[in-house]
Amino acid sequence: MIIRAGSLVATPWKNGGGVTREIAAGPLGASLDAFAWRLSMADVASDGAFSRFAGVDRVLVLLDGAGMRLEQADGRVHTLDAPLAIARFAGETPIHATLINGPTRDFNVMVRRGRARATVDVRRASCSPDARHDLTFIFCVRGRIDIKAAGDTRHTLETGDTLRLDRAAELQFEASDDAAWLHIGIDDL
Repeated sequence: MIIRAGSLVATPWKNGGGVTREIAAGPLGASLDAFAWRLSMADVASDGAFSRFAGVDRVLVLLDGAGMRLEQADGRVHTLDAPLAIARFAGETPIHATLINGPTRDFNVMVRRGRARATVDVRRASCSPDARHDLTFIFCVRGRIDIKAAGDTRHTLETGDTLRLDRAAELQFEASDDAAWLHIGIDDL
């Protein structure tokens, strides 16, 4: 199933400080307090505190913009200063974000500890995804990706589109030279 970037609906962040666009979450229809896993994009227009999600592990990938510094209360700093830079942290950790030079857009993966586990990898060009997970998502960061699945089913992902695979599948990828994509694997625990 393809989730087109244009179909995503903007909603306020949990703390009201920005806008998020949910791509997918499980179980279907789960609230922000009850999801096992969640994928989203966020537009960050100003400095501020991150929403806290107790018992949730987070992975953040910078998509666009000059970036941001994420400072934890214990002094640890995650610097996302180039597209595709990744930060991993616990959702209950107090974090303050400082934009480096203007607004950014990021990709967010959240999994509730004890219910799900996620892997997030940056891929480029035409390498094939690993489909050994309970769920696999392919998010097109930039460029164009043509995908051929079993039975000659073909999909094309443009920037911001996501392919969801609910079961392992053999896929063939053809990507534009400038393509970059995220491979997200979700496994139930």
